[in-house]
Amino acid sequence: MGQHHHGQGQQEHGHGHGHGHGHHDDTDIDWAELADHLEGQAELFAPLNRQAAAWVAERQPEPGLVVDVGSGPGVVSCLLADEFPGARVVALDGSGPLLERARARAERLGIADRFGILEAELPDGLGDLEYPADLIWASRSLHHLGDQRAALAAFAERLAPGGTLALVEGGLPSRFLPRVIGIGRPGLQSRIDAAEELWFAEMRAALPGSVAETEDWPGLLTAAGLRGATSRTFLLDIPAPVPEAARAYALASFQRGRGILADFLDASDLSTIDRLLDPDDKSSLHHRADLFVLAAHTVHVAQL
Repeated sequence: MGQHHHGQGQQEHGHGHGHGHGHHDDTDIDWAELADHLEGQAELFAPLNRQAAAWVAERQPEPGLVVDVGSGPGVVSCLLADEFPGARVVALDGSGPLLERARARAERLGIADRFGILEAELPDGLGDLEYPADLIWASRSLHHLGDQRAALAAFAERLAPGGTLALVEGGLPSRFLPRVIGIGRPGLQSRIDAAEELWFAEMRAALPGSVAETEDWPGLLTAAGLRGATSRTFLLDIPAPVPEAARAYALASFQRGRGILADFLDASDLSTIDRLLDPDDKSSLHHRADLFVLAAHTVHVAQL
C-alpha cells in the first residue's frame, strides 16, 4: 500500500496514498494518535529521505530558506535542517496540531532558533511566506490539490532566483509480504494496488477544482517555468526480520487500506486482510516472520 502516500502533513496520513488528506477538515481526529503514526512512518523512512536530501543538496548546496510544504509533524523538516545546517527551515501545513509537534521536535533537537512553522492551506498559503525560498520541498502534498499545474506555478513563484523545487511524487507501491502468504489467494498486494488506483482516482476527482493532468512531473516543472528538471528514485529496504517500527508501519498501512478500500476489494481479500490484522491469528502481520518493507519514492527537482 502505497505509491501515493508518504507521510507528511499536507498530504494523506497513513496508508497508501497517505494519511487521510483533507485531515484538517475533520473534527473527530485523534491528533496525538495521528501525529504518533506520522512521526513513526517518517522516522522509518528517514534513511530514504536523508539520501534524497543529500542528492538535492548537490544541486542546492547552501540554501538560506528551506520550506517543507505539507510538513505534518516535522520529521522531514528537521531532517532538512540537519542536511542544511546554515538554513532557516519553515514547516508549512494546514494542521496546527501537527505543526505544534514539529515545533516541539525542533526544540528537542536544539534547532528552534532557525526553525519556524506556518499554518496555511495550499497553494494560497505560500503567499504568507515572508521571503522567497531557496528550496521548496513538497513530499506527497501536490496530489491533494485539485489543479496541480496551477499549484506548481504557485510553488515556482515563491522561489528565489536560482532556487530549487523538490517534488516527491510517484515511485512504487510499498511491499510488505511475499506473493504467496499461506492464507487467501496469492497476489493480494497487487490487487490492493489496483484497488488503491481506483480509490486514488476517485479522491482526485472529488477535490475542489480538480483538473485531470498527465503525471509527467518533469514536464510540469518545466511548464511552471523551471529549468533542468530531473528525477531520481530512492529505496527503503528493510528485510525480514523487521524491527517493531516497520511492523507497526505495515499494520497501519493494512489497517488504513481495510478502511478506505472496502468498496474496491472482494470479500475473500477483505477476509484475508482481516486475518492479517488479527493479533490472535498466527498468520497475521503481528506474528509473521516473513514481513519486510520495500518502498521506492521518486524525487523530481528543477530550478528557477
